[in-house]
Amino acid sequence: MKKFVKSLILFATVMASVGCSEAVKCDDCRAKEEAVKETILTRRSIRDYKEEPVCREAMAEILQCGIYAPSAMNMQTWAVRVVDNKEFIDGVTAIAVKQNPKIAEQPGFRNFFRNAPTVAFVACPEESYSGEYDCGLLSQNMMLAAWSKGIGSCCLGSVVPVMNSEEAKPYLERLQLPEGYKLLVGIAFGYPASEIPVAPERDATKAFYVE
Repeated sequence: MKKFVKSLILFATVMASVGCSEAVKCDDCRAKEEAVKETILTRRSIRDYKEEPVCREAMAEILQCGIYAPSAMNMQTWAVRVVDNKEFIDGVTAIAVKQNPKIAEQPGFRNFFRNAPTVAFVACPEESYSGEYDCGLLSQNMMLAAWSKGIGSCCLGSVVPVMNSEEAKPYLERLQLPEGYKLLVGIAFGYPASEIPVAPERDATKAFYVE
């Protein structure tokens, strides 16, 4: 009988221990879920940055998160080039302003990349059925990773026609994109210089179940 009681106590102790560890695990999972959700729901496109470039160590982690995005057949069709060289940024800015002088009339204007001190250029193969989707996933990963570190970002489609212009050809060549690749987007990165904008209302009716 004593042996049975001891076994019962031991079993109860083990079960209690397992229950506690599961509870802790669940709490930890919930904390991670909330952190991910908060990052997604609070991220905003930032259009005004401090002059300080993004720390390269932080940028390396942002890039790592980017290349861990899913891609069709794991082909990883993206090519990413990061520029924090002021001479490069100012050079492209001069070309953009020459092409469209009104750009420089924006309040507080310092450069064409929304005043960002760091810019990532994302490209994919010209002939690829999934490249643009793959790069979209990579870009979103990078922007969310950046926001989790307090680093703002903004997708800049207007960068593409400027970089593809004849005047900017030397700068495009400096990116050393692989043969047959096209530039898809530029992403501004930097530390926000002003108040974070409020999110516009989302139309929840655009997503629903089909019975």
